[in-house]
Amino acid sequence: MNVLVLGGNRYIGLHLVFELARRGYNVTVMNSHEAPLPDGARRLHGDRQVPGVLKDVLEPHRGEFDVVFDNTSYQIKDVEPLVEMFGDRQYVFTSSVAVYKRSWIQPVLETHATHAPDDPDPRKAYGVGKVNCENYVSAVGATSLRVTHTIGPNSPLPREHEFFKRLEEGRPILIPAEGFPFVHLIHVQDVANLMCSVIGNDQARGQIYNVAGREITSVAGCMELMARAAGTKANIVHVPMEIARRHRLVHWGESLLGGSVISIDKALRDLDWEPDYGLEAAYKQSYEWFANGGRDRYDFDFSSDEEVLAQLGR
Repeated sequence: MNVLVLGGNRYIGLHLVFELARRGYNVTVMNSHEAPLPDGARRLHGDRQVPGVLKDVLEPHRGEFDVVFDNTSYQIKDVEPLVEMFGDRQYVFTSSVAVYKRSWIQPVLETHATHAPDDPDPRKAYGVGKVNCENYVSAVGATSLRVTHTIGPNSPLPREHEFFKRLEEGRPILIPAEGFPFVHLIHVQDVANLMCSVIGNDQARGQIYNVAGREITSVAGCMELMARAAGTKANIVHVPMEIARRHRLVHWGESLLGGSVISIDKALRDLDWEPDYGLEAAYKQSYEWFANGGRDRYDFDFSSDEEVLAQLGR
């Protein structure tokens, strides 16, 4: 079976490409930046954000693919040419739990209310864009995967990795207030495994699935688990909310707005999948990657920490 992956050069897409190859699929990636690929994988070069490039690169290969994974679409203009060329294939769209409105009721099911497609609030722009993409690709029976926050190697942003660096240097770990809001996470390899489980599954066509792990912890719990993975203790500083709201202390919006529990019951029922990683194992594996060269991929700037500590009189 021939599979096309849009992206495939970092993080979710890269893990997906290697997992597809491990399972014996013929893999083609299209992206604008080179990355190491598994043996036998083919790369097509093109920057999909340049108008016309997507169609110029893929049109000659239009009849080659059985499955298309679209990991890098954020607006309708991104999915339009793919739907035109591959709408009659199995189309899998990577979405996000950012599509959901805030809820007083947990867990959040796939039927939960999403942002309005025309919501102008810039804070919701990422989620609103994904809502519009989901709606557009649904016309061809695409499967949309709403992925929660992730843990793991090769992240383009230093998510847990900036905290690993702080922990290694013995720096204070600043969190908003008590750090009680919970965070629902998943290891990036478990995301890749679920994506592969969709292939050839007729039940998944036209469906939406939440993609999250089995375990949940709090913001403070994340810091303790990261410290455990790094073999040290976390010096947690609780920053009053009125100060925390003016600074980016952690990358999870839940720390300021309250947590969400993402139901994965539908995915467990319909797909041949279940998460392999618990949170402790996920952070341990991510730290091992970080300690063995991963840290060199990032530049760290903790000057904002010093500003907050000064405001706290420390």
